[in-house]
Amino acid sequence: MKIVPVNASKKYDIVIGKGILKDLGQLVKKSVKSERFAVIADENVGNIYLERVLSLLEKEGFSCFSFVFRAGEASKSPSTLNEIYSFLAREHFTRMDAVVALGGGVTGDMAGYAAATYLRGMEFIQIPTSLLAQVDSSVGGKTAVDIPEGKNLVGAFKQPALVLIDTDVLSTLPRDFLIDGMGEVVKYGMIKSKPLFEQLCRLDIDTISGEIEDIITQCVSIKRDVVEKDEFDKGERELLNFGHTLGHSIEQYYNYTGISHGRAVAKGMELITSLAAKKGLCSEELGSRLSDCLARYELKIEVKPGLGDLKEAVLNDKKRRGGDIDIVICEDVGVSCTRKMPVDEFLSWLED
Repeated sequence: MKIVPVNASKKYDIVIGKGILKDLGQLVKKSVKSERFAVIADENVGNIYLERVLSLLEKEGFSCFSFVFRAGEASKSPSTLNEIYSFLAREHFTRMDAVVALGGGVTGDMAGYAAATYLRGMEFIQIPTSLLAQVDSSVGGKTAVDIPEGKNLVGAFKQPALVLIDTDVLSTLPRDFLIDGMGEVVKYGMIKSKPLFEQLCRLDIDTISGEIEDIITQCVSIKRDVVEKDEFDKGERELLNFGHTLGHSIEQYYNYTGISHGRAVAKGMELITSLAAKKGLCSEELGSRLSDCLARYELKIEVKPGLGDLKEAVLNDKKRRGGDIDIVICEDVGVSCTRKMPVDEFLSWLED
């Protein structure tokens, strides 16, 4: 078992290990004073883990209630969020109680936003069950829901009290979900860690499981370091959005149902690196190395929209500041930066 401590506005631990879900009750007792828990999961994860999680918490004397919603990014919406609020109200939850997010990134984002806003704040625990959530979205305190105009445009910062990452749960994931999670894993190597990127380049989607605990630990440690320096996304934390400006635009184009987040981010990284190479901001060799790595994890994909088709979504990007937008590029493996440019100039990149 590995513990990655986070010292943000709220101090908490990310606990990583094989089979550690069995220790859930004891870890929760050490992390929060709450005695009533709202466990939120989608139907896919709920069918596998909900009863076990409820039993583990109740065994420690906690009182538990559960809310299950339809799986998929399309459910990360204000309508589902309102259903969660109604559930919390019906069960008479108070500020002394806690929300438990059991599932992938959609569950963590939405349950976290409910915890941040219901009664102006409840305690929050993350139990990520997808690779993408384990390496990225469960850590750092960003929570949100989507609206038709864009992804994650309505949200709040809400640090959890505990993140429990059991690598055993990955064995129940379809291969497709493992591939999707690798989009964010490759991102961490590209922006901050040449050793991690090189490790990924000697493995592939069929061999990575033997080193997955180490890889997850590296990813969350990178994110922890960035979040501690810039919790509220005013500077360095923007580097974590490498590939996301175009990735989110691609997801919106497909109405959040036609392409998964990790694949969209992978394509976004590939596109922005190609554009940067054309502008002389990085080498063409870097684009080739990134593409080769993505291919090892079956993340080389084609998408229908051309770059020009993504302009409208780019205008709603959260990194836009008035007439400017911050674009994250990698100058080399492990070396990333943001470049501020007029929105019109970036849109002309896309048109070209």
